[in-house]
Amino acid sequence: MSAEFAEEERMLIELVQKFIDNELMPLEKAVMAREAAGLPYALTPEEEQPLLVKCKAIGLWALDAPEEVGGVNLPSRVMLAIQERLKGTITPFIFPPDSPNLHMLMAVATDAQKKKYMEPYAQGEMKSGIAISEPGAGADPADMKTRAIREGNEWVINGRKIWVSNVPSSDFMILMAVTDPGKGARGGITAFIVDKDTPGFIIEREIPMLGGVRTYELVIDNLRLKDTQVLGEVGQGFAPMQKRLTVRRLEMGAACVGIASRALKMMCEHTQQRVTFGEKLSDRQAIQWWIADAATKIHATRLMVTDAAQKQDRGEDVRTVASMIKVFATEMATEVLDNAMQSFGAMGMTRELPLAIMTQRLRLMRIYEGPTEVHRMVIARRTLKEYS
Repeated sequence: MSAEFAEEERMLIELVQKFIDNELMPLEKAVMAREAAGLPYALTPEEEQPLLVKCKAIGLWALDAPEEVGGVNLPSRVMLAIQERLKGTITPFIFPPDSPNLHMLMAVATDAQKKKYMEPYAQGEMKSGIAISEPGAGADPADMKTRAIREGNEWVINGRKIWVSNVPSSDFMILMAVTDPGKGARGGITAFIVDKDTPGFIIEREIPMLGGVRTYELVIDNLRLKDTQVLGEVGQGFAPMQKRLTVRRLEMGAACVGIASRALKMMCEHTQQRVTFGEKLSDRQAIQWWIADAATKIHATRLMVTDAAQKQDRGEDVRTVASMIKVFATEMATEVLDNAMQSFGAMGMTRELPLAIMTQRLRLMRIYEGPTEVHRMVIARRTLKEYS
């Protein structure tokens, strides 16, 4: 294991790998069967609850939450190493809580909000989601139309949100809304915390996505919130939202390394056993080049992720690097998965192998948290500015 990890960190990462091998990998067959039947890509409560009990008992809990709320406060480089290993299995499980929203709360929540939301969230007693995207707004959060207007001592919010994850299971939702249309992203967007079952927060429809994933469209109809539900400062919601998005994009880089590494392992094992026309597939140059390119690009992506994690731990701005990782990692893993599926022939096209779900997950990654084209635009814009 890489030398950048201290002994205790290496032991923790090894514990994570053992948990994955012993607890998560055996559930893959059931997950694949449900997804193939058109059911949601998720664990059942009967499967998930014993996992939560066990990972809490062995200390795999609140890993990057601050110590004052019972967390371990692990640095990004360790959290991303854990993320890489978790995504080497298609069993959909995370060690609570889901990090990106946690980091948004850590950045701007009041003491009262930390007590009410962040503390139980860090302890796995609450789940959350975030509503950013809107119909017609595309990948530009600054173009959102959902409007929050102050009336007396309340905020009245109206609008629509779409592609929102985890809605039915969330105990609270972070809702982004415009409070000053004239300022837009530069002082006109505010984050709100919305408790479950708040009147005016309506689930319009469930949207089936690739690989059994479900997202939701929401209608915000005269939703009334007190000032205590404002997350951060009024008009200053864009920056902490971007912080949250950056955390997720770095996670996606680590996830792509984990997915591609699993696919490479499967390809190597299969091609060394499969014989066609009297020769092992692994002896053919085309296969060897697929394997060589995969190993090289996985290594390069892991180095990119590690570098970004170290910079983030030092407090540096990694937004541009996160965009680079989002583009490079998703395209790298897509190529590796495609070649792995090709090496399996007809079997690679079935839902009896985890490759199908992995491929669909990767296709989603190229869209959510900003599509590839938008990130390339951002990278180019910032690079041009650097050399102007």
